[in-house]
Amino acid sequence: MGLGWLLIAILLALNDPGWATEDLANEATPVDSKNESKPQEPWYKNIQAQWGGHLKARGSVSWVDNESFFHPVGTGTYYDGNTEGRLKNKLYFAEWGCFDTHYEIVLLGGDTWQKGKELETLFPDLFGDGLLVIRPVEDDRQFMDLSKVIHENDDFVLYNRLDRLYLTLLPKWGVVRIGRQAVTWGDGFIFNPMDLFNPFPPTDIERDYKIGEDMVYTQVNLPESGDFESAYVPRRDPSSGDVEWDQSTLAGKLHFAWGTTEFDVMAAHDYDEVVVGLGTTRYLGGAAWRADATWTFLGEDSNRDDYLSLVANMDYSWVWWGKNFYGFLEFYFNGLGVDDYTEVFTDPDLLERLDRGGLLALGRYYLSCHIRMELHPLLNIHLTVINNLSDPSGVIQPWATWDLAQDFQMTFGGNIFYGGKDTEFGGFERPGTDLLIDRSDRAFLWLNYYF
Repeated sequence: MGLGWLLIAILLALNDPGWATEDLANEATPVDSKNESKPQEPWYKNIQAQWGGHLKARGSVSWVDNESFFHPVGTGTYYDGNTEGRLKNKLYFAEWGCFDTHYEIVLLGGDTWQKGKELETLFPDLFGDGLLVIRPVEDDRQFMDLSKVIHENDDFVLYNRLDRLYLTLLPKWGVVRIGRQAVTWGDGFIFNPMDLFNPFPPTDIERDYKIGEDMVYTQVNLPESGDFESAYVPRRDPSSGDVEWDQSTLAGKLHFAWGTTEFDVMAAHDYDEVVVGLGTTRYLGGAAWRADATWTFLGEDSNRDDYLSLVANMDYSWVWWGKNFYGFLEFYFNGLGVDDYTEVFTDPDLLERLDRGGLLALGRYYLSCHIRMELHPLLNIHLTVINNLSDPSGVIQPWATWDLAQDFQMTFGGNIFYGGKDTEFGGFERPGTDLLIDRSDRAFLWLNYYF
């Protein structure tokens, strides 16, 4: 049923001459004095295909503390790995549109996966929800179920999915996209409160592809360098499998410029909440300055007050010692943050957001920074620091990217967490247990091949 509406939209578009350009329409006019029409080639003869993709092999080693929630199944040094293949296809239909498909297959395994399966077996009430252990990407909330586990056991999981499957229509007034796609709103680098569609976790270094969501997206071009974007994301209730309004998102965003300053105004119904937002970007002193703020009106059943979220950042590039540098500084205020992190497992509002991927920070105040130095056109080193100002606690992420050959890249680095007990990044106990919910220091090496 999920694919049906998408295929119907494609067929309607292919048979609707209103989407065609004037040049295409002129080709169908009579070409001789006898009013005989020149035979047209079938539409599929004009389709052009473009292929691409990547293969990625990732390995990591982490050091799990004895107080970690992994303690019942054994701690120490964990070795993990996964491989990912992505095959991309883009079909061009003359000038009126295109169709994108991304197929993804992932093999995931290692000590963390094995220990996670043991925890689920020993403590199904604590870890059976998959919130703390690794799980493959699922489509239980998506409109279309395009993910499938091929094989899963205690050692590894192999699954595949369609991460992109959408039709793009290009009328004169803008863009329409229908299907599984990725949309990002807002100008945050680490935290992004205006991004309602599968935002990246703050500690993610690799941000090539967001997980796609099934939606209908439109962009309308406005005069005077402005545009209006809208997105409707129908989602299913995981318990019933039905598409529900209180699980879905309907959002709109107006972008316009006033002098040298750009503005974004957003309003959205997101799950059972209403979110309004305002963002601005200005260029001053060779740097770009940005700020986004959202106010969330919680549903009637919530036990919390409406809240503000705010992110402000600036980025700048310069040259030192003959080398290219780039950096940014970002402040984030999370109005949903808590002082007692154990509330995340007892508060229904927080637990629901954690389950759906909408709770990315537990504290209130964060200051983050990033710096990149180009040692060589083929070698860049990076340093990212995310700091919870209230604890304090945080993570230091040194990493580097090295282009070994054309289309072949190596990334290596690590995550170093700091903070005392009862802090967000240092660790806190899960209620009713003596298990510490903490982050383990980790080193990683990735090899990426693009084609």
